[in-house]
Amino acid sequence: MGWLERFEEPVAGVAARTRGTQWARAAFARITTPLLPDDYLHLANPLWSARELRGKVVSVTPETEDSATIRIRPGWGFSLDYRPGQYVGIGVLMEGRWTWRSYSLTSAPVGSGDGDDGKTITITVKAMPEGFLSSHLVNGLQPGTVVRLAAPAGEFVLPEPLPPKTLFVTAGSGITPIMSMLRMVRHRRQRADIRVIHSTPTAADLLFGDELATLAADGVVDLHIQYTRTDGKVTPDRLADLVPDWRERETWACGPSSFLDAVHRMYADAGADDHLHIERFALERGAVGAEGGTVTFGRSGRTAEIDGATTLLEAGESAGVMMPFGCRMGICQSCVVMLDKGCVRDLRSGAEHVEGERIQTCISAAAGDCTLGV
Repeated sequence: MGWLERFEEPVAGVAARTRGTQWARAAFARITTPLLPDDYLHLANPLWSARELRGKVVSVTPETEDSATIRIRPGWGFSLDYRPGQYVGIGVLMEGRWTWRSYSLTSAPVGSGDGDDGKTITITVKAMPEGFLSSHLVNGLQPGTVVRLAAPAGEFVLPEPLPPKTLFVTAGSGITPIMSMLRMVRHRRQRADIRVIHSTPTAADLLFGDELATLAADGVVDLHIQYTRTDGKVTPDRLADLVPDWRERETWACGPSSFLDAVHRMYADAGADDHLHIERFALERGAVGAEGGTVTFGRSGRTAEIDGATTLLEAGESAGVMMPFGCRMGICQSCVVMLDKGCVRDLRSGAEHVEGERIQTCISAAAGDCTLGV
């Protein structure tokens, strides 16, 4: 719908002898209708909003059979001066409600020269079997869709200047925040000793394969790709063989929890964990208990029956409760609420929290019946 049609929408069903009469009626309707400033902004441009950040999907490009890169043009108020390695929240309207997740930015900030005009961002999403939104983003999202955005955030970033010796250790989709960093390094023509160790099941599952190969051929990185189906996993012993000087390198690691736990133990045992930076962006659901229970939302009195792998945040949203949230990954603390009754479990660590404690709803599940102060 164009701006003219939107302007005349309040009187679209009213007959008029002339166009001028129709315009006059439309103007009167707009003046006398209790619209918010956002409504007027939306008439001019659907990406303009005084209340929220929005963006329009420019393209959805397949990367592998179950992953795609989504390019988004943010609207008014979104800062493109983010730091490589940060993540962004994206909200998509599905079945009448907004569903949110956070994904690492794979683009680099303004002026990175990664094939656009510097006014778009990209995320690369892998469709997960249990991931309702991720599957939609990869297989169902259409160019032109208007989405909601949360401002870039996160501390999994490179320092300035670059360390003289750097190691990136990633597995699967853990390569995504690293690509933002590498694209910025390439754009700035920075030179440093950068080693990249990346593991993925097969060549067909490899994200950014051609670009990584180009970075290696150009001397930007020293690259090792390990295909775990044929070559086995990158264990601590294998990593030490691949990078003998790993203790001397500032290291960024991202991937599945079991992989990151092994890397963390390796560095901790060597007393080198102060050189290790880890990004955990996925909950290993079902790994810790499966009790669940009835969640009661104290202020509204609404309830939800959930299993032990559904987060309290998702339970509230499914019950129509306005829940505070931010990163949805247990980092930003925006979702913290009071646990009034019962017990909940942290899906990452298995730690239990009881009534009277403040909890993070985005990474906590019910361990029996509980009541939240929200």
